[in-house]
Amino acid sequence: MVAIEAIEAEKTISQIATEYGIHPRQVRDWKKEFLSKCHVVFDESGKREKEPKRGLQKAYKKIGELQVEIDFLSDVLKRV
Repeated sequence: MVAIEAIEAEKTISQIATEYGIHPRQVRDWKKEFLSKCHVVFDESGKREKEPKRGLQKAYKKIGELQVEIDFLSDVLKRV
């Protein structure tokens, strides 16, 4: 967010730094780093999609396991 504000140049680096309570040098460093790496967002996008899908699959699996556990415990509580 800070780097994007610095790139937009609607405020000075000093104004942004004051707003976020950080040193102006930090704002400049983040802006420079963002600009040097922003191309990565558009590079090799096919390779990057696989990892989130794996994470999502793990999350769905865990949700299923937890639902089974909830159902089991609900049945146990009904019997008590």
